[in-house]
Amino acid sequence: MTATGLRGRDLVLVLLICLFWATNFLTSAHALREVPPFLFTAMRMGLLAVLLVGFMRVPPRAQWKRLFAVAMLNGVLHFGTSFLALKLAGNLSSPAIVTQVYVPMSVLLAWWWLGERFGWRTGVGVAISFAGVLVLGFDPMVLAQPAALFVMMGSSLMVAIGTVLMRGLKDVRMVDQQGWTAVLSLLPLLAISALFEPGSFASLRDASWIAWGAAVYAAVFSSLLGHGVFYWLVQRHPVATVTPYLLLTPVLAVLLGILFWGDRPGLALWIGGAMVLGGVLVVALRAGVRQRPLPPAEEL
Repeated sequence: MTATGLRGRDLVLVLLICLFWATNFLTSAHALREVPPFLFTAMRMGLLAVLLVGFMRVPPRAQWKRLFAVAMLNGVLHFGTSFLALKLAGNLSSPAIVTQVYVPMSVLLAWWWLGERFGWRTGVGVAISFAGVLVLGFDPMVLAQPAALFVMMGSSLMVAIGTVLMRGLKDVRMVDQQGWTAVLSLLPLLAISALFEPGSFASLRDASWIAWGAAVYAAVFSSLLGHGVFYWLVQRHPVATVTPYLLLTPVLAVLLGILFWGDRPGLALWIGGAMVLGGVLVVALRAGVRQRPLPPAEEL
């Protein structure tokens, strides 16, 4: 397969990934009507841990500190606050778009932290992405709940830091990383929920099949299949061939929000969203040229 594009089975697979992740915004939004964000994250992580426990290996001792940090950043802080932002926003469109700024954030962190250089094209992509967030922030739908935008930006920063740390993991397979992230994050998530989400465990007892179904969907389709298929694809194709397709995820999430959640994006969101995704596309393509994959932020 050449780097000109995906075809046949592999094209279908990457489109399925985008559909899985986009639909997860919708199913999770329904679940968050019944279960608070950090407890819902714990439900997802608990189910994922059960699914992966039989396939996990114990990582090398030298990797535990870094793996624990990745679990806290990605599993606890990123997922917990991204679900919080989704609940606060009351729409699917803005969280789906803003979460993509983890990519330019990762580039800047790698430059500041690891001394990695990037060219002017990447710099332009980074600048356009952040400018797009500013434009998007003036949309009436976003202005109605401005706290959601800041929470999602913080969530993106957490996964950006986690992404940089992930690059230093050695001899840790993807299934181990996913599984141990789920295991290590479970107790902190439950503790945060107990402290900051009053009545959360009572809501869990009363949760309907919709909330539990959303947690199962997130664990199986978004985490297990979504990331598993992605890493299988990047082993077969250049990163620059695969990652641009993932930008269909927020586009599909916006469409699902309009069709099934009642989102009514204004002109500012369309323009700002196009800027964010356009900038991310430039960064992803330049990262692909250097053949250093940027792990995708799991779409909620």
